Amino acid sequence: MSIDVVDLRNFYGQRLGSVARHFVGRGIRRRWADTSGQRVLGVGYATPYLGLFREEAERCLAFMPAAQGVVKWPTTRPALSALVDELELPLPDAAVDRVLLVHALEMSQDATALLREIWRVMAAGGQLLAVVPNRRGLWARMDTTPFGNGRPYSRPQITHLLRDAWFTPVAWSEALYVPPIQRGWFLRSAAAWERAGATISAPFAGVHIVEATKQVYRAIPAKREKRRLVPALEPVLAPSPGGAARLSG
Repeated sequence: MSIDVVDLRNFYGQRLGSVARHFVGRGIRRRWADTSGQRVLGVGYATPYLGLFREEAERCLAFMPAAQGVVKWPTTRPALSALVDELELPLPDAAVDRVLLVHALEMSQDATALLREIWRVMAAGGQLLAVVPNRRGLWARMDTTPFGNGRPYSRPQITHLLRDAWFTPVAWSEALYVPPIQRGWFLRSAAAWERAGATISAPFAGVHIVEATKQVYRAIPAKREKRRLVPALEPVLAPSPGGAARLSG
């Protein structure tokens, strides 16, 4: 079940949401250090992070699923956001170079179909960056944040999902080691939590950040023609020594 766009906007307007945007945004920027001349598409609720690329990318669009709702983005400029059917994106084939998925895969009723539609609109050699709740993390266990809604994933599950949709995972990182606690004194230690978690590669990070590339030449299952089995020896009638016919194989 999708979370409402108003709840998403309200979360990122709170202090805990600002902390999440800072650390997740830092992980995203490490993966995509330069998007100059690229066509960037955000799917789900990616607007808190698309601002990282809006000034340098050739174009930057935000598509929000119909079940979630849409808000105007950016707020003070001509709108670059649109309400869409996530399985029928209003773009031609190979229209974008990079796709950022945030609050999308875990909310989708058919994640494989969503990824295959993204595959369609992505140019050859395009890159996908997905922010996905970690099923072992604390953020996925608390429904007071958007990362606690929908279906969280483990690394093997994400890998299988991407490969089934014709993408190849090429890089991984994690973010949100800090527990999702709203208290101000606790949030002031968020940077220390992030450093400690990244240093020891702790398994309880709140989100996976996975980068994948489009498989241009994907495998297509071969169809084998069914063959009719023909016996090597067919039975025939042969005369018996007593003169009566008998069946011989």
